[in-house]
Amino acid sequence: MYKEKEQVPEFEDFYVPFGGHLREDNRWVRLAAIIPWEEIEAEYKKCFSKRIGRTAKTVRLALGSLLIKEKLQLTDEETVETIRENHYLQYFLGYESYKDEKPFDPSMMVHFRKRLGPDAIAKINELIAKRYQEQVEAESEKKQNKKNQKDDHDHGNRGQLIIDATCVPQDIRHPHDVTLLDEARRKTEKIIDTLYEASELTIKPRTYRKQARIKYLNFIRGRRRTKKEIRRAIRTQLQYIRRNLRTINELQNKVPSTTLSAKQRRDLIVIHEVYRQQVQMYKGKTHSISGKIVSISQPHVRPIARGKAKAAFEFGAKLSASMTEHGMIFIDRLQWEPYNEQEDLPTQIEKYKRRCGRYPESVHADKIYRTRANRAYCEARGIRLSGPPLGRPIKETLENKKIVRQLRKIQRLDEAIRQAIEGGFGYMKRKFGLGTIYEKLRETSETAIMVCVLLTNCEKILRDLFMRFLFLLGFKPHKSYLKVLVY
Repeated sequence: MYKEKEQVPEFEDFYVPFGGHLREDNRWVRLAAIIPWEEIEAEYKKCFSKRIGRTAKTVRLALGSLLIKEKLQLTDEETVETIRENHYLQYFLGYESYKDEKPFDPSMMVHFRKRLGPDAIAKINELIAKRYQEQVEAESEKKQNKKNQKDDHDHGNRGQLIIDATCVPQDIRHPHDVTLLDEARRKTEKIIDTLYEASELTIKPRTYRKQARIKYLNFIRGRRRTKKEIRRAIRTQLQYIRRNLRTINELQNKVPSTTLSAKQRRDLIVIHEVYRQQVQMYKGKTHSISGKIVSISQPHVRPIARGKAKAAFEFGAKLSASMTEHGMIFIDRLQWEPYNEQEDLPTQIEKYKRRCGRYPESVHADKIYRTRANRAYCEARGIRLSGPPLGRPIKETLENKKIVRQLRKIQRLDEAIRQAIEGGFGYMKRKFGLGTIYEKLRETSETAIMVCVLLTNCEKILRDLFMRFLFLLGFKPHKSYLKVLVY
């Protein structure tokens, strides 16, 4: 059951028992002002029954707690304690006065991430970004009307779309086939112990766990391991796992199905798939397979080939993002399986049209997006795709010297514009929690990613409001400084 909260008082009326008042220029007061809490609550309460169930927490408390956690990069426990200690955070969450008590149990943070979900956070991001974009466009139209200038692009393409893809690393142990098999073997041994205790057997099945552990430690402690030694270690661990899985099947026929916990049943299903994949790779003498599991606790995580300097592979979700000319970032695709981001260009352009009501005038993308199919798609809609044209570069002569230099200047400018989304990715990974996702479940990890994007857009709106305030005071920064302010 969801109970609507009464009107939240303004920050001037927020009661602080130890004296004083809230400051209007505080970051949490300013952030609370740009989030449409009432509209979000109207959609949030539809997920609850009006009569049955315990009264749920308000959406402002749920969403606000997630925003606080990602903005301050805290754990769930530290988030609850920080909210209890800070009256500005309590105002941000919709409190009427300061309360020196925990707002909820830290385990509720998991329920908040599940209940809101990535789709709901994405809708909130769309709502805030669309409102901000409409406000900026309305102000620009007023300036044009004052100058009596006519816009020739009212009925055509307008605006810029910047697209790129990145990988969000997940907090898992660096995957190694032998280490993964050793973990699977140890989990099967605990499952055998649980089933044996519930059975009527007098002799415990043999697992050779001590010998298996000694062989694994002797292998993993070696500094330089040859291919032959790695294959021998994999074969040894596979033999122990095969024996344990056979024993588990025999014991499951003698005990009730409810003997194992839900976590053990889930791990057993994952271990069966890990064993199948490792046997297939061992026989095929390869280290890659479609849908390869690299973590038993997080089987949804996949290796993503990125080709970065520090590592050829990253382990986490891959997402395709787009940025408008006003600096708003949207996640157009979030997937755990690897894919080629060049396929997303038509979809991202159509989503831009749905958000803005028109096609962009230009699309700024990396080299991987400049395929013949994407070029033809953009040309058919009158969209200019950044980058040099196909074919050999034009040779500079006396006749075309000005034209060639102008083309080079446009290409440099396009690349400079494209760097804005790279700065956005870096900003989210350094300042917010996008650098490493610590949530374990697939749904909660996706929610955390969407919250980071929502926070980034809110921070961009607050920075723009601050710059407008400086302009009103007469501050006029250099043009190069304005370019850096994007991210």
